[in-house]
Amino acid sequence: MPDFDYLARAELHLGSDWDTATTLGARAFRRAANALRFAFEEAAPISLRGARLTIGGRQFAGGELKGLYQSLDYPLPRKRGKHHSKYARITNAGHR
Repeated sequence: MPDFDYLARAELHLGSDWDTATTLGARAFRRAANALRFAFEEAAPISLRGARLTIGGRQFAGGELKGLYQSLDYPLPRKRGKHHSKYARITNAGHR
């Protein structure tokens, strides 16, 4: 995403669907990059189904979140391990 600010304050909703994520409420992060890291490296994978990242008035969800986390512009080192490897296999399927 060309004009995405990874250093901006962000709110992250997580849940098995949007209604659950809304009911559980948002977690606040000082930086959007940290919110993405938490979503893809720490949160339960099922919670990504209802995930929404809000920065100012903009919302990002689904494939947009994956794209932001996978972007070459993502400023943080990505965690290596079981969850990350599984995520990488799923998103890179068919890309050889």
